[in-house]
Amino acid sequence: MTADTVRWGVLATGGIAAAFTADLIDLPDAEVVAVASRSEESANAFAERFGIPRAYGDWNALARDEDIDVVYVATPHTAHRRAAGLCLAAGRNVLCEKPFTLNVREAAELVALAREHGRFLMEAMWMYCNPLVRRLKSLVDDGAIGEVRSVQADFGLAGPFPPSHRLRNPELGGGALLDLGVYPVSFAQLLLGEPSDIAARAVLSEEGVDLQTGALLSWESSALGSVHCSIVGGTATSASVTGSRGRIDIPDGFFFPDRFVLHRDGRDAEEFTADPADGPRNSLRHEAAEVMRAVRAGETESPLVPLDGTLAVMRTLDAIRDRVGVRYPGETGESPEETGEPRLTPA
Repeated sequence: MTADTVRWGVLATGGIAAAFTADLIDLPDAEVVAVASRSEESANAFAERFGIPRAYGDWNALARDEDIDVVYVATPHTAHRRAAGLCLAAGRNVLCEKPFTLNVREAAELVALAREHGRFLMEAMWMYCNPLVRRLKSLVDDGAIGEVRSVQADFGLAGPFPPSHRLRNPELGGGALLDLGVYPVSFAQLLLGEPSDIAARAVLSEEGVDLQTGALLSWESSALGSVHCSIVGGTATSASVTGSRGRIDIPDGFFFPDRFVLHRDGRDAEEFTADPADGPRNSLRHEAAEVMRAVRAGETESPLVPLDGTLAVMRTLDAIRDRVGVRYPGETGESPEETGEPRLTPA
């Protein structure tokens, strides 16, 4: 790493890896120097597509590449624990896609590993880094709508997704909650923190994953949160925050908004819009920029996406799954030491 350039490695070659890499290439202070996949053919094709100098058909080789400052982990989330762990144990800084891991036990192990090795670790919750979402949070924190009374958010896709699709596959952590529900849960907890109580209902598939899930979150402040996610119906992806003296509405795409409306008691509505200079609304550049800022500053986590906040979201997702009866193959709820599973180290 130099004062001008942060060198990235990309672990995985799917759609989100391609989108993130395309945005990285557009940043003048980022350089993508390596990519890895379980398939050498896939890694080579990805490297050729984006002009990346090194391609590995082995995760360990990427993890051991000392020319890499940060690894972006974009595997299916059932592999996040192992992929991110390999990189952290090898001394790499890591940005790991959401949901951070399959469950909070795995998440806590990654956080402990990062802290043990003094490495930077962040969940790729790009919503938290979005300038307009940050503006909304600032308004709420400054009391623009008074004390928060309720938060509502939804994220649903119409599908239909066949049983063979990853969103329906228990072996890949399928279901609406982990892929989509992580957004409304994270939005609610961005504004209110970890809930004190959780109630939830879901419609499950024959494979045992959630097709749609609704949860009611409550806080000791008496605030309530209503969150919904679905892979059987397209929703508005809207959000609303109601306070004692007003309300903020995000009409659509709450996790990458182009506008929101502030309603304050006794005043005309105010519309806040995204700055065109910030790039397309679906840009991932802001989370990349935050990672590079933090790594250059010698920080081991981001104040925008703190690790304790990530663990709190994972606890909520675990609690919702517990309420609705979704459990994935291989989950025991025990620590690696209790199961005899080795700690994550490079092979």
